[in-house]
Amino acid sequence: MLTDDRTISPYLKVTNLTVEHWNPTDRFIGVGTDSPRLSWCIEANGQNESVTQQAAVIEITDDKGLTQQFVIEGQCHTFVKWPGRRLVSRDVVYIRVSVYAGTSWSAWSDWVVVEAGLFRVSDWVASFVAPVGIGVMGESAPLLFRSFAVPVVVRRARLYVTAHGVYQVMVNGRVVTDSVLNPGWTSYRSRLRYQCFDVTGVLRVGGNEIAVLLGDGWWRGHLKWDGGSAFYGDELAVCAQLEVELVDGRTMIIGTDPLWRACNSRVISNSLYHGSTIDYTVDRFTNDGHTYAVRVVEQDMGQLVASDGPLMCRTGILTAQRVWRSPSGRLLVDFGQNAVGWVRLTVRGFESGHVVSVRHAEVLEDGELGIRPLRKARAMDTYVLDGSVERVLEPVFTLHGFRYVQIDGLDTIDGNDIEFVVVGTDLRRVGWFDTSDVMLNRLFENVCWSTRSNFVDIPTDCPQRDERLGWTGDIQVFSPTALYVYDVSGLLVSWLKDVAVEQYADGGIPLVVPEPDAVQKDPTACAWGDAVIIVPWNVFLATGDVQVLERQLSSMMAWMDHVVSLVGPSRLWRGGFQFGDWLDPMAPADKPWQAKADRDVVATACFARCARVLAQACRVVGDMVSADRYDHLAREVCVAFRDAFVDTDGRIQSDAQTVYAVAIHWGLLTVDQRQRAGERLAQLVDEAGYHIATGFIGTPVICDALSETGHADVAWRLLNQRECPSWLYPVTMGATTMWERWDSMLPDGRINPGEMTSFNHYALGSVADWMVRTIAGLSLAAPGWRSVLIRPQYCDRLDHASASHLSPYGMIETSWTREGTVVSVSATIPEGVDATVILPDGTTHTAGSGIHSWHANMHDTDISPIRQQ
Repeated sequence: MLTDDRTISPYLKVTNLTVEHWNPTDRFIGVGTDSPRLSWCIEANGQNESVTQQAAVIEITDDKGLTQQFVIEGQCHTFVKWPGRRLVSRDVVYIRVSVYAGTSWSAWSDWVVVEAGLFRVSDWVASFVAPVGIGVMGESAPLLFRSFAVPVVVRRARLYVTAHGVYQVMVNGRVVTDSVLNPGWTSYRSRLRYQCFDVTGVLRVGGNEIAVLLGDGWWRGHLKWDGGSAFYGDELAVCAQLEVELVDGRTMIIGTDPLWRACNSRVISNSLYHGSTIDYTVDRFTNDGHTYAVRVVEQDMGQLVASDGPLMCRTGILTAQRVWRSPSGRLLVDFGQNAVGWVRLTVRGFESGHVVSVRHAEVLEDGELGIRPLRKARAMDTYVLDGSVERVLEPVFTLHGFRYVQIDGLDTIDGNDIEFVVVGTDLRRVGWFDTSDVMLNRLFENVCWSTRSNFVDIPTDCPQRDERLGWTGDIQVFSPTALYVYDVSGLLVSWLKDVAVEQYADGGIPLVVPEPDAVQKDPTACAWGDAVIIVPWNVFLATGDVQVLERQLSSMMAWMDHVVSLVGPSRLWRGGFQFGDWLDPMAPADKPWQAKADRDVVATACFARCARVLAQACRVVGDMVSADRYDHLAREVCVAFRDAFVDTDGRIQSDAQTVYAVAIHWGLLTVDQRQRAGERLAQLVDEAGYHIATGFIGTPVICDALSETGHADVAWRLLNQRECPSWLYPVTMGATTMWERWDSMLPDGRINPGEMTSFNHYALGSVADWMVRTIAGLSLAAPGWRSVLIRPQYCDRLDHASASHLSPYGMIETSWTREGTVVSVSATIPEGVDATVILPDGTTHTAGSGIHSWHANMHDTDISPIRQQ
């Protein structure tokens, strides 16, 4: 037992003690594994000296007071294996950690509480129940409820709940959670999440009531652009299990069963795409208190799983920046930021029956709401008022992507009576970037807002129109950037499980995951299907979690073997369906697949890249036979690529920016070919007037390809282009998020004429990854940020740049400033991380934990290798 007479350092501190891929917190309720891994950070409290953990003690105390301590030798303090006995359902344990470094121990960390979920099917005594006679598609959202008595004071109460549809649960009239749109969206045919809530504080001695409001959500609501609905079923149902421990030792379980009743609610309609209608003149007792029976519906309880990461919730508030009348006389409000959520509106003094509606859009066109990009999504919330002196209007079971709203039914509005409730997965911000250029800073923040807007339980493509799907191609290209700016690892871990269960028998991957349509089989497409390999690899790189690769490896290999079977012995991926370099700016507005880059070249390049990454993944998990096999495959594909697509003078078939970028960055060329390809790529960019000419596949890698072949100055000019098409053109047009198309809005303020356009898409924001690594100079050099490379490029017109990332080991920070011919570089490195620093004068330094600074006195021509011309 670790005693308190040990030598305690006043400088050592253990922080961020966390479980699996959850955000750090003091309580983890409903953990879904019996052996949760632990991670923590170590701080030296400002002491500028290297600190290395030599050992740690994990103390675990159960709720019966039994305490055990476990000594962990060595430096590891991320994803540390659970040292105690395996948890069983409902276990509650209290954990703290102390570490030994140098000659002393740290004080104990703060306690965290880990509470196990329900691990066994037999733990569930509740059934799924659905209302009888009400709650059909197109009718009011049903409310299911049950009254019960609590005889004595409650010691602890937990509510386990899930639904077919989405739910809002109330105990004694109080909503029990800040999270929304539970249970979220998973591959419902295989995996349905449940949540666990602490409801101890809302129960009382005597009479109580639990009520659950059900909405359509993803289960039976409208999904996809064709207007389909009820993909998973046409009936809403809930499974709720309230477990109450009393102070006298007894336990009560109130579960959904035929004793529950149902009634219509005031939520007349609800849709993720179309909005909700709430009639405040309706209450539960409108029809003389008449209620309806419920019936038990079938559900394989073995499909119920705990969440892997944060839930969706209200994450912020935006205030009105402007209120005015449009040219047609409509009352409009601008919140100044494109985001996702809904409007909370306070109204006063209206008669019963008065109707107020709120319509949403991302942009204005001709001074009115620009609703054409929404396509079939109505994006409107409607309220029928009940004559209350004051009423706060807020929708349920819906989400909107917008910046502007049109309010009908009000003559005027005070800006203090309306606010934008920002909603999304409760992601922790972990990455920052800043420079002396406000345009670049705005571009980076636009990327962050689009990340925040499109990680809504799954990684979606857009949050506003009749789509909002988990497109595999988008997250494949954007995952490195997403993992830098927000901790999306828990969300992606869950989503990758869905990718695996929805993978076709032949190894193919749906274009969207979850795929609502159980009948449709999507064609195989490079870059999109590649997500099955690239995304888990990027999660591993960002977190160091080998288990992600171990769990996904069979799925990764199945995809690669499927592509091999399609391609055959030629190793050239020719023909068949391909999206290609989707949304190349030169493609016609109505034909976004008609990119200049040859689709066979792109597909074969993707094939080679995936084979190489898969070989690395196999090596990490210890499967050396498979690693050698896929390494050999990658070499064969590279040779075939060069023989088929690369001319003797180094030209690549179709001579497009994208084909050179992928061939260079993915290592498909010989040394001589690589140099010539870099020169040709730089020439193409110059000939294009430093305008971007890449789509989804080329955009993430073009700046890297230029930098790697000695043309960082060309990449810098490409990034700084402000005319359309370019990254900064949307910024000049007032964009606050990334656009789907380079010209989603035309220079004259008109919306792109193509049927498909969105003003909140993250894919083209993948350049932010290069900005951090090259301009600020902060690069991951080992999985989990165990090692970093600090090698900034000193850009003309920039006086300073900085980046910081909250890694699994703690905050990593780097910055550089320039005054005349002196460049100063500083870095803060947490315990457990080592850094290699390359200064502009070419000298190399190494650094361990602590705060460091260096100075380089150089000639002006050497300081600014990246120049704006």
